[in-house]
Amino acid sequence: MVFLALVLVLLPVGVCSLLPDPECAVSKPLPILHDYYYTGDLIIPVVISQLLLIYEDIDFTKDPNQLFFEYISGVTQFYQHILAVEFAVKEINENLQILPNVTVGFHIYNNNFHPIWTYLATMKLLSTRDRVVPNFKCDTQKILPAVIAGPNSNICFHMSCILSIYKIAQITYSSATEENDQNGAAFFHWMFPNGNKQYRGLLNLLLHFSWFWIGVIYDEVESLEKFVLELLPLFSQNGICTDIIEKLPTKSFQNGVTEGITDWTVTFQHVFSSTATAMIFHGEVQSMSYLRTMEHLFKFEGTSVQDKRKVWIMTGEIDFTSSLYQRSMGIHFLHGALSLTLNSKEVLGFRQFLQTRSHTSEKRDGFVTAFWQEAFNCSFSTSALDELDENICTGEEKLETLPSSVFEMSMFIHSYAIYNTVYALTYAFHAMHSSPSKRRAVMTGGRRSILTPQSWQISHYLRSRSFNNSAGEFSIDQNGEVVGGYDIINWVTFPNLSFLRIKVGYVDLQDSTGVSFNIDEDAIEWPSIFNQTRPLSLCNDHCSPGYRRVEVEGKPYCCYDCLPCPEGEISTQTDVDRCFPCQEGYYANKDHDLCLRKVVTFLSYEEPLGIGLATSAIVLSFMTALVSAIFVKYHNTPIVKVNNRMLSYTLLISLLLSFLCTLLFIGRPQKMTCLLRQTAFGIVFSVVISCLLAKTTTVVIAFMANKPGSTMNKWMGKRLATSIVLSCSLTQAMICTLWLATSPPFPDSDTESHTQNSVLECNEGSDMFYCVLGFMGFLAIICLNVAFLARKLPDSFNEAKFITFSMLLFCSVWLTFVPTYLSTKGKYTVAVEIFSILASSAGLLSFIFSPKCYIILFRPEQNKREQLMKRKG
Repeated sequence: MVFLALVLVLLPVGVCSLLPDPECAVSKPLPILHDYYYTGDLIIPVVISQLLLIYEDIDFTKDPNQLFFEYISGVTQFYQHILAVEFAVKEINENLQILPNVTVGFHIYNNNFHPIWTYLATMKLLSTRDRVVPNFKCDTQKILPAVIAGPNSNICFHMSCILSIYKIAQITYSSATEENDQNGAAFFHWMFPNGNKQYRGLLNLLLHFSWFWIGVIYDEVESLEKFVLELLPLFSQNGICTDIIEKLPTKSFQNGVTEGITDWTVTFQHVFSSTATAMIFHGEVQSMSYLRTMEHLFKFEGTSVQDKRKVWIMTGEIDFTSSLYQRSMGIHFLHGALSLTLNSKEVLGFRQFLQTRSHTSEKRDGFVTAFWQEAFNCSFSTSALDELDENICTGEEKLETLPSSVFEMSMFIHSYAIYNTVYALTYAFHAMHSSPSKRRAVMTGGRRSILTPQSWQISHYLRSRSFNNSAGEFSIDQNGEVVGGYDIINWVTFPNLSFLRIKVGYVDLQDSTGVSFNIDEDAIEWPSIFNQTRPLSLCNDHCSPGYRRVEVEGKPYCCYDCLPCPEGEISTQTDVDRCFPCQEGYYANKDHDLCLRKVVTFLSYEEPLGIGLATSAIVLSFMTALVSAIFVKYHNTPIVKVNNRMLSYTLLISLLLSFLCTLLFIGRPQKMTCLLRQTAFGIVFSVVISCLLAKTTTVVIAFMANKPGSTMNKWMGKRLATSIVLSCSLTQAMICTLWLATSPPFPDSDTESHTQNSVLECNEGSDMFYCVLGFMGFLAIICLNVAFLARKLPDSFNEAKFITFSMLLFCSVWLTFVPTYLSTKGKYTVAVEIFSILASSAGLLSFIFSPKCYIILFRPEQNKREQLMKRKG
């Protein structure tokens, strides 16, 4: 029923001219569908769409929109497909090892891209030659049960509706844009690798050049629309965003030329307003003429396509084609474009075959006259008047003189595919004929002929097939698709409308699990506007090292802002999403793109600060030793004996040790110095303060013991002072011992406080250090209070006043020390502590011992018992 319905549809259009009914007429003039019939024992039918359409009796007064379509139908580049078939058949017939005693012929059908003409050509395959009568075939020639069709994919799908009913194998020399899921898929064979493999190669091309911001233009074909719906997400998964997705308005001219031009202009304005530089053009073999139309439309604006900063990336289906009206249009817009094309090889002898081609070389070629006139822009004279008005074809013109935009001398893409298709069919028939179970021979009229096997059998022999021809080895897999990859082609154009295809890389797709990608970027000729530098195609500029990407709300993820890395973190690559911190002992440079090793620092004896503090400690130690020597020399004088001579000696020794212990704080921290520095400082200073407390307490008790009836006489003597010093010192020693036992100080490095330096220091280990300081502060406060209360007591040499002044200085220094110590970092923390020790110790030495030394050395007359008694009185 389906087949009958198709026949009924075709009869009014394609068969009316064969019926006797005078009322049967078509609605428009039929084109002369030329064909090329080359006889042989085996006939290979070839249907080529949009080859050459020459109309009879064109009425130029009719609708100009219809005239426009009729005028642009001829494509001279497709004539090479015919010659590729003829050349392949010629080689096969000359090779007696393929099909001995059998000649191969072909019948080439010209076909319009409209479905009606496709159905007509399909029905002609099933009819007697020159008569379109479905299912009536009385030819004596044996026709191979397989059809070659292309290069437009739509023609293949339309033909399959009929051919699949008869289980006739169909070989398509256009691209397999997707897995064929239509009825009769078992009889479909593609002479291009599967389209999904091409898209993986295209993805690798985009990733290689870091083109993450692209535009997509695609032809208005159903099979190509699936590219947008299913395969663009593959790009998105790999970080590639699309700025625009535009469908070419190829059907808009059906509503009028004016509306069609308007739609095309709007479409390309959208394309060239895009910020994407890389533009993927996904179409079919004739889609190149659309780009040429685009070039022509932009001339009305006074601009050219090559000034739009675009790099065209074309898929493998597209080949160079142009219609007659586009012949004089420039092709410079193609300069620098990239395309993925079927991996092809040079076919030996094909160029020489073309060079011998002439208008009269093959009389059975029904296309050569139309091609010759259109290619050479001439006409064959029919009258003397024609000779005066037109450029007359001589028939001696040479194909090699034509620019490559009109005709190419090298077999490329689709011609190469149809060339291999003829070989594939021949070898498949050879394998099928060689099988004893599939071969039958009969003698008819004394002549041996080969009967055609069942039509469904040829598909089996077309799969998993390898063969050799002039171009080398060619293979078809078990799915009926070509085994191979894609070449990456760079288009280079010239002012004379010629161009070169330069192979700059390849995509190997034999491994279904991955893609082997290789490209020679130095061999690429980029569009002129880029001054031979790799174009960038990004939503925004790269984030340089030292910056990180931050997504912009409301925009695709390929669009982002660049923010500097945080302090202490770096990024060494472009377009990173996060920065990472430097490892310990390193710091980030000011550009945040490199980690530098931190300089190890500590308070050393070589730097000025360390030298100054060490010198101060030694000078003060020397002064303390000098004061001690004076007191020892004059130990029997009243001024030395009056305030407990042993306390004075203990105090001087403690001050000397306090000055010397500061030297433990200078230099590289070691384990022993870290254990000694704070504990020695804590114990020595506790002895100093306890001595002052004992001195002050002795003065107070001595005054109270002189009052009548006082009971304080029993506390007089050296035992009280000794008890105070020992008890306070031992308490501090116990705190230090507990500190060392639980969490002792240890050498450490401070890598956080300073950006560029790693400071070596002693880590106190716990809060016990503050307990040591707290106990000293407690003793200092008691001593200050006692001295302050006793400052006005009548004492010889004003001992209580001097202790009060020294303790005020002591407390002031250490009260200032606490916030300063907590606020400074690194070696300056150690310097603050050393300064506090030296300042407080020097204050005690100055206020307590300098008046006594002055009297001893410069006022000896006051250092007498009588003077002392006078003072007490």
